[in-house]
Amino acid sequence: MSEQVSTHLKKRVYCLYRVSTVGQVEKDDIPMQKQCCRDFAQQQGWTIAREFSEKGVSGFKLSAKDRDAIQEIQRDAIDKKFDILLVFMFDRLGRRDDETPFVVEWFVKNGIEVWSVMEGQQRFDTHVDKLMNYIRYWQASGESIKTSVRTKTRIGQLTEEGHYTGGGVPYGYRIESKGRTNKRNKAVYDLVVEPDEAEVVKLIFQKYVYEGYGAQRLCRYLVEQGIKNKKGKNIPTTSINRIIKNRIYTGVICNGDSQSEVLPDLQIISEENFLKAQEMMEKRVTHHNEVPLNTRGRSLLVGNVFCGHCGGRLTLTTSGRKRMRKDGTIHRETRARYQCHYNVRHPGECDSQSGYGVDKLDKLVDQIIRMQFERIKNIPPQALIEKQQAQAVETKKAELRLLSDQLKTKQKEYQDLRAETIRVIQGTSKLNPDLLNSLVDETGTQIGLLQQQIRTAEIELSGLITDAAQARKEYAQLISWASLYDSCSFEAKKMIVAQFVKAVHVRRDYEIDIEFNVSFEELQNLYLEGETEESKKPGTETFLAFV
Repeated sequence: MSEQVSTHLKKRVYCLYRVSTVGQVEKDDIPMQKQCCRDFAQQQGWTIAREFSEKGVSGFKLSAKDRDAIQEIQRDAIDKKFDILLVFMFDRLGRRDDETPFVVEWFVKNGIEVWSVMEGQQRFDTHVDKLMNYIRYWQASGESIKTSVRTKTRIGQLTEEGHYTGGGVPYGYRIESKGRTNKRNKAVYDLVVEPDEAEVVKLIFQKYVYEGYGAQRLCRYLVEQGIKNKKGKNIPTTSINRIIKNRIYTGVICNGDSQSEVLPDLQIISEENFLKAQEMMEKRVTHHNEVPLNTRGRSLLVGNVFCGHCGGRLTLTTSGRKRMRKDGTIHRETRARYQCHYNVRHPGECDSQSGYGVDKLDKLVDQIIRMQFERIKNIPPQALIEKQQAQAVETKKAELRLLSDQLKTKQKEYQDLRAETIRVIQGTSKLNPDLLNSLVDETGTQIGLLQQQIRTAEIELSGLITDAAQARKEYAQLISWASLYDSCSFEAKKMIVAQFVKAVHVRRDYEIDIEFNVSFEELQNLYLEGETEESKKPGTETFLAFV
């Protein structure tokens, strides 16, 4: 018997402890496993050589080859550094039915006994032992799967009930406690709308859906407006795309395949606007630069055409009448007209004509837009943009050189005054000390102002150089529209007109003024570079009807 005990005392033990989640670590699961394993080894008369702890490691999701502790224990097993591998329960070794049984068998085949405090020794003396080994981990794998399913199902249920279940808080919302608690009686949080951010979300959808802004242009616009994200940084294009795709802004919480009903308290964007944005995003991908609005009707100018007499918006009206064809059949003829809304409501107060035919006015505007696009296409864009940008850059550089020269002059004056101060101290200067001190202070102030002006000018110069590249991109977009206009769908043409033309003002006899969008004003001035001074009036051009 004593010989048997002395043999047991020589057995060296490696202990492995594992928990899957941080919550288990906080509940001291590892110290519990450690104490049980130490007590068990002491009862058996074994010596613990090393202990390994795996914190927050899933035995189901993570393979043994990716677990550093398992890999080190296997290397030591090959080197015969221990005799027994001891765990609290066998599932601490893993829960993968396609891997863990073979890991256990590998240890046994390499002369290592595998023990569990709760389940005893795992042997492989018979086929039954092998079967029981597999069944154990098959059950452990099933428990992990069932736990995952229960967790996923519960999260889905909470989502369908309209509850926030964690993760990043979308822009436009914040989290706050509304008194809900979980099963551990801990407070849980719910989403609420953040008013200031919600207005930015509305602005993003407005610009994207109705004004044709893409993610890059929106990014620049938000930077220009000084709008930041939750961290106080500029909102990048990736975040803008995520905002446009995120259904949460319609008041619907989504999590995987689960989603809630519309929650009015969380709704920032209407379902209609959200769907329009998704359609536009899809068409940006499939049709490149073609981004039509989802509008109905065959009128080109709905929404941006105005009466040139009273300034009132022109609305689209339709009327129909029946006509008999030569073969005796009757068909209904529909007429569409633009009418001054103010003139209809206040007869005699506006001297515009009763209406303007849609086909006639649209055809005239279409001809003018084609003419403008031809003028743009016939002038090399790179030369024009670089010429204007070069002039601005050179002007700013000249300003910098002048400021630098003034700074050098003031710095020399300052050094001379400092040298004179030394002579005052030595008693060799004829200047009054008070006057000298005043001159030193004044020159120092002037130097500070010049340095600040130089820094400002340098920033402005850097901005001009950066804007040059951006201007080329924007001009390329305009050239793209010019090329696309003749062959694109009518819906895409409406979108281009909506962005290119800010307003059309029409007067009697179809005399029209076209006011181009502010975003194109600079480019418009560029392609009018070679025209007369009279024709360079920014923003608006007047045309007389040719039909």
